[in-house]
Amino acid sequence: MGDNILFYNENANNRLEGITMTSTFLLNRDELSDTEFTTGAKISEAELSAGQVLLKVDTFAFTANNITYAAMGDAMRYWEFFPAADGKGIVPVWGFADVQASKCEGIEVGERIYGYYPMSTHLVVTPKQVNGASFIDGADHRQPLALVYNQYLRCATDPLYNVKTEALQMLLRPLFTTSFLLDDFFDDNQFFGANTLVLTSASSKTALGMAFLLHHNRGKREQKYEIVGLTSPGNIEFVEGLGCYDRVLGYDQISQIDASKPTATVDFAGNGEVLGQLHSHFNDQLQYSCMVGASHWDQRAGMPAELAGPAPELFFAPSQAAKRIEQWGGQGFQQRLAEVWLTFVTYVGGWMKVEQDAGADAVERVYQTVLAGNFSPETGYILSIAED
Repeated sequence: MGDNILFYNENANNRLEGITMTSTFLLNRDELSDTEFTTGAKISEAELSAGQVLLKVDTFAFTANNITYAAMGDAMRYWEFFPAADGKGIVPVWGFADVQASKCEGIEVGERIYGYYPMSTHLVVTPKQVNGASFIDGADHRQPLALVYNQYLRCATDPLYNVKTEALQMLLRPLFTTSFLLDDFFDDNQFFGANTLVLTSASSKTALGMAFLLHHNRGKREQKYEIVGLTSPGNIEFVEGLGCYDRVLGYDQISQIDASKPTATVDFAGNGEVLGQLHSHFNDQLQYSCMVGASHWDQRAGMPAELAGPAPELFFAPSQAAKRIEQWGGQGFQQRLAEVWLTFVTYVGGWMKVEQDAGADAVERVYQTVLAGNFSPETGYILSIAED
């Protein structure tokens, strides 16, 4: 056996003498709407190597962030976490799993683990750096990849974990972690001298998290700034009602923003046409242009060949995370995140609607819905491939 292998379960009850039947959701990497399930692979728990753990993926969230993983799978190496056959891809997701079998000292069967999983039902990991709070998957092929995606948190000691808010943790924790790192990155750089911050795709969960933190932390910062959200006309009322943006405008209202003030943009939409309009509007007053993800991945081609102002910089959250983990320590990083997370969960719990479903048909339906962008910003999807 390799040191990191995916296992998928067509039916979680389909186990006989330690044999697990498996299933996975695969994409055509060149055509993201082309999908399939593979089923029937088997794994004998007795064949686990010393030090390995078999995790049964219970539930996971699916958001526009996962479309970003697929759209940028090659550029950002997301396909490399859970390798598939040539031309195929397995989309990473955030969720919870339970230890089904363990040959790793200190990790017991039944333990609940939060982390980065394939869209499948099982994953074999080789835990390294095991401590009371977490472990790192030590699979050889994952070592060159971003550390933040290789860390698995043990729910029993996780300061953010609450069984009653598992759905919000799956939906928002990885996005909120990016929001937390974005807010920290801008603060770390004195907001690049900007006193207007413009966030596109303002209804997206990562943008909302950043706006919430910018609003929440503003009073204790020396730099004063206005938080402006750009969104589609149909979402303006919803975003205004959230109370974390100072102004909410439609994409056709960019000209209403004062172009004479030092401004920074944070583009969550990946819409090249909108980004071009922002650069043209602010021109030499644009202090920094930050690109995050690609929720409208199919529209990036609209970006002009030449942009006014500074070249856009792609924000890679793991780099800022690595910096802070080195400075604060892993536990210190999680503790700081936990302090604001509790406030954010209370805020989000008042308006977010969670839809939960299971089985291959449900996974396919939600995937195609999110890929097409046909979902409400107040809706979050929780899925499981196994139907039990």
